[in-house]
Amino acid sequence: METAEVIILGGGGAGCSTALHLAQRGVRAVLLERGLVGGQASGVNYGGVRQQGRNPAELPIARRSREIWGRLPEIIGTDAEFSETGHLKLARNEAEEADLIAYLDTARQHGLPLRMVGRNAIHRDYPWLGPSVLAGSFAPEDGSANPRLLVPAIAKAARAAGAVIHEQTRVTGYYHGAGRFELTAEDGRRFAAPVLVNTGGYWGGAVAAAFGEAVPIQPLNPNMAVTEPIRYFIEPNLGVVGGNVYLRQIPRGNVILGGGHGESEADPANGRPWSRPLAEVTLETLRHAVRLVPALAGVQLIRSWSGIDGQMPDRIPVIGPSRTTPGLFHAFGFSGHGFQLGPAIGAILAELVTEGRSTTPIDAFRIDRFPVAAATAS
Repeated sequence: METAEVIILGGGGAGCSTALHLAQRGVRAVLLERGLVGGQASGVNYGGVRQQGRNPAELPIARRSREIWGRLPEIIGTDAEFSETGHLKLARNEAEEADLIAYLDTARQHGLPLRMVGRNAIHRDYPWLGPSVLAGSFAPEDGSANPRLLVPAIAKAARAAGAVIHEQTRVTGYYHGAGRFELTAEDGRRFAAPVLVNTGGYWGGAVAAAFGEAVPIQPLNPNMAVTEPIRYFIEPNLGVVGGNVYLRQIPRGNVILGGGHGESEADPANGRPWSRPLAEVTLETLRHAVRLVPALAGVQLIRSWSGIDGQMPDRIPVIGPSRTTPGLFHAFGFSGHGFQLGPAIGAILAELVTEGRSTTPIDAFRIDRFPVAAATAS
């Protein structure tokens, strides 16, 4: 039996950041990851470091996380290729333009710099945009990073700070009693601690259900692709109202784009989840991209992929203490937009574990906003 002060389930951005922040506070933490750290949503996403367009409840977390993103080199030894290119969100009709204008007030209330780019300025400032674009809003502090670099670097820093991380460790048994959690891995290893932090992504829903807090989570499979290198000319990270296409270009010329959903088997009988993109979805995303940026017509794709995230019905995550089990804390179900939030989620969970409260408001993310099912943990 391996013991610790805190067990963390799930080695994505939220889980590894939690391990790092707890270790920095002198807390003995063990992280258990069913695959490899950063192997699912945190490592296969688009890489947007975006605050603009978020649910207002998420903006305090996003603002806190953006400050941490600016200090990544001193915290984890790399910037994970974070680049403050700005995020340009585009409107293609009057209703979408009205949506952008309405969001200006939300941004202002949370101190998020945002400026409207009107119908005349949008094509003057970005002459490579197609005629379907009417207007946009620009968030200068936003940008992008490389998801394949971030989580392994956080995990490395967490280990250096004293955290223990076990990869390829799928937990199949859960028990809570006498003030502690006991977890059993598929290979028979056992782990115990008085505190359990659930950052299991889509599979965080099963962990919550094991302690009587089933939630209506579904697997989410973003459909992603990348092109061959071309001349660099798209500096800002691009999104659209409605979200059916998003794209960014990296300095070496490749264009990374996404839209729609692939398919997956998140809970196969053999325990090895899989996901894959769909060709028809990729082609439709390309059509949307060419309408936004006509110069992308004829550019070759070199790879497409997907992954597995967890999506909640209201598209915001579960964050905070369990309502059924003392010592259990949740942060999962980020619904396709948790990459930017991950660094701050770890800081928030470390506060909850060690101080019983967070300096960042999280009440909107309570797990009991959903009906609580009967307990299944013994």
